[in-house]
This record gives sequence, structure tokens and C-alpha cells, in this order.
Amino acid sequence: MNDWNQQVIDEFRANGGKVEQFGDAPIVILSTIGAKSGQLRETPLVAGIDDDGMHVFASKAGAPTNPDWYYNLKANPEIKVEFRDEAFQARLEEYDAETAAAKIAAMAAVMPQFGEYVESAKPRVIPAFAINRI
Repeated sequence: MNDWNQQVIDEFRANGGKVEQFGDAPIVILSTIGAKSGQLRETPLVAGIDDDGMHVFASKAGAPTNPDWYYNLKANPEIKVEFRDEAFQARLEEYDAETAAAKIAAMAAVMPQFGEYVESAKPRVIPAFAINRI
């Protein structure tokens, strides 16, 4: 997975935030600090964008556990975000379960595999976060 993530990150940076395999989907790179290691970790994700702003989802492709970046973010919520050709500091705030479900439903309407992730992850509830610029 790390090699695949690095390939996505490299393509993202070389193409102003575009990654061919994701088509027009908005991609972000989260630069988090490892909760245990204290090391910089970069994670590419498909983001949701709506009238409320930008959101990311700890779906881990429907796995029964949260992704590592979720724990990094919980320990250190102020991070760097890259979107298109811009980088900015942000604080990510976890949505409550009801809001997260609504954001995921909206994302699934655009990207049906998100709906599949929700089903695969059960009984785990997929966390969702607002990206708030600092």
C-alpha cells in the first residue's frame, strides 16, 4: 500500500492535483504526524466537497478497522493539506455520527463504492472529518 500511495502522491504533485485513475474526483493529501512514531505520514484520499466545505472519510475501503491516519489525526488534528496545486494548514474535526452518515451518503451518490464501504465496514461506523483551514 505504501508504494501505491507514493505513486498516487507523485502523480498528484506532478499534475496539479489530478490522478488519472480517479478521474475528476477531488484528491487531497493529508500530512499527519504519526501518533506513536512522531514521523510525518502522507496519505492521499478522495475528498467530498459540498456547500459546507471539504470532507474526508476514514473508510479504509470498508475494512473492519480505522486506517492508521485516523489515529494520527485524533492525536494531532492540525495538519497540512494539499489540494490541487495548493497546500495549506488545516484543523480536521470529526463529525458526529449523524452528520458523518449524511456526508457519506452524499459521497456515495457521487461515488457508489463509498456505499459499498459502509456495508463492508459494518458494524464499524466510518468516521468523517471536516477540513477547516487555519
